[in-house]
Amino acid sequence: MEFKEAKNKFVQSWGALGSQWGINKTMAQIHALLMISTEAVSMEDIMEELQISRGNASMNLRALMDWGIVYKEYKAGERKEFFIAEKDLDELAVKISKERSKREIKPALKVLKEVSMIKPNQTEEEKHFVERTSKLYDFVLKADNVLDKVTEYKDNWLAKLVVKIMK
Repeated sequence: MEFKEAKNKFVQSWGALGSQWGINKTMAQIHALLMISTEAVSMEDIMEELQISRGNASMNLRALMDWGIVYKEYKAGERKEFFIAEKDLDELAVKISKERSKREIKPALKVLKEVSMIKPNQTEEEKHFVERTSKLYDFVLKADNVLDKVTEYKDNWLAKLVVKIMK
């Protein structure tokens, strides 16, 4: 397999995986392209490489920057904007974990807390509902707390070990 074919296959596969991780395909493809690039890439080059519109590129680059895994880089004498991806895989894992917690786990916790706090009447169905949702809330809360601690102490050798095991 030639380099260009391998690069394209990686970018396409990363894009397909992205949709399974809860982000859109184009966002994941842009991230993949930037992650494997040896230098900062312009929006125009991203558009050309992925055959996407300026609006699509701009929107997804902004989202990646909001996640903290892509950064703008300025080059002297250039009017174009250039972008680079976080290259440190440990840092990337921490940032993605924090963002996913903020976007997915925290809202789920809020709902679980609300629904598990209802006052059940005397029916078995209501009691069962409160019991199950309370236990689910406790479990998700513990998992989120563990994730917070692991990402908080990423410089700690034990946390690094746990992050590597999770990968």
